Amino acid sequence: MNPPHEESQSGHSDSRALAGAATAANVRRVIAPLARCLTLAVALLGAPLVLARYDFGPWPAGQSPDEIGKRVAANFVARPHLPMWEQKFIHYAEACAWYGAFQFAQVTHDDTLRGQLTARLEPLFGPEKNLVPEPFHVDGTVFAIVPLEAYIQTRDSRALELGKRMADRQWEGEPFGPRFAKDGDKAWKENVAAGLSWQTRFWIDDMFMITMTQSQAYRATGDRRYIERAALEAVAYLDRLQRPNGLFYHAPEAPHHWARGNGWMAVGMAELLRHLPEDSPHRARIRAGYRAMMAALLAHQDEHGMWRQLIDGPDSWPETSGTAMFTYAFITGVQLGVLDEKTYGPAARRGWLALVGYLDENANLREVCAGTGTKPDREHYLKRPRITGDFHGQAPLLWCAAALRR
Repeated sequence: MNPPHEESQSGHSDSRALAGAATAANVRRVIAPLARCLTLAVALLGAPLVLARYDFGPWPAGQSPDEIGKRVAANFVARPHLPMWEQKFIHYAEACAWYGAFQFAQVTHDDTLRGQLTARLEPLFGPEKNLVPEPFHVDGTVFAIVPLEAYIQTRDSRALELGKRMADRQWEGEPFGPRFAKDGDKAWKENVAAGLSWQTRFWIDDMFMITMTQSQAYRATGDRRYIERAALEAVAYLDRLQRPNGLFYHAPEAPHHWARGNGWMAVGMAELLRHLPEDSPHRARIRAGYRAMMAALLAHQDEHGMWRQLIDGPDSWPETSGTAMFTYAFITGVQLGVLDEKTYGPAARRGWLALVGYLDENANLREVCAGTGTKPDREHYLKRPRITGDFHGQAPLLWCAAALRR
C-alpha cells in the first residue's frame, strides 16, 4: 500500500488528511490481530526467531543425533509408566523424557513417533486419569509440560485444559496435599507476596520444575504472564542460590556441587532464554547468571567430555545425567548466540560423543546417579547407586538429540 501524499498547501489537504487517518485506522485494524497471531506463533514454535548456524557435526557412524534420538525415543515408547510416591502418580523424570521425545518428534517431523507419544497420553483422559499427578508439589506439577507439548503439536483441547489447569494452580490459591505438608516451604506466604509460586522451596531442581511448567503454558497460550512468572522465579533462585563461582550447592545444609542438581539449574536457564521475550525486564539477569554458570562448567569438563558426580570433585565418578544436562545447556547457548560458538560448540560436541559411549545395546544410558536427597556428608554423593536406563538420564539425552536437530 502506498502512503498518502503529503500536501501542505492544497485546498484538499483536510479531506486527504481525513482519508489518510481512515486508511491508517484500517491498517491498524488489520495489523493488530496479525501481530497478536505472530506473537502466539513465535511462542508456539518454542524457539528464537534466529538460531546460530553452528554445525556441531559431522558425526561418526551410529552417533548422530538422528540415530541416537530414534533409538532412545523408541526405548521410551516401549517402557511402562514410572510411578512416583505412594499415590503412584507418573514420575517427573518420565514426564521429562516424554517431553524430550515429543521435541525430537517435532524437529525430525516424525509423525509415527508423535502418534505413539499421544497414544500414551490418551488413557490419562479416561481410565488412567488417576496416574496424572495432582499439582500440589513441584515434582507433580511439572507433568504439565507433557499435555502442553501435546497441545502445541496436535491442538488437542483436552491436553491444553489439563496442562493449563496445572500451571495455573502452581500460582493460584493456597498450598494443599500431603507432599506440600511434608516438603513445602513454610514461608510460602512471603513467597506469594513477592510474586512467586506458593510451591517455591528454593531447591535447585525447582529452577526447571517451576519455570518449565510456566514456559510451556506461555508457548501453548501466548499469554505473557506465564513466562514472566517463570522469569521472576528464576531471578529469585539465582539471587539466593548461585555461588560466587557460578555453581550451586545442592542445598544450604549440603554444600556440595552435585552434578544433576546443577543440571536442573543449567537447563532451566537455557530453556528460559529460548522462550523469554527480549524485552523482559528479567532477561539480562538470567543471561548473566547463565553465562557465569556455563563458564564454571566449562572449566570442569574433563578431557573426555564428561562431568563428574561432584562437579569439582576429581575423585568422583563421571556421571551421565548431569553431563547430558550441561551438554544441552551448551548446545542451546551456542544456538542462541549467548555463548561463544568457538569455545562452547566443541565442548558440546565432546559432551554428546562422550554420552553416546555410555549407551548400551538397548539405548539405556549407564552411570546415572540415583535420586538423591540432601546430605551434609560428601561421601553420601560419592557412594550413590549408579543406574542404567533411568529416566533422569534418558530425558536429557533426548533433549540433546532434539536440540542438535533444531
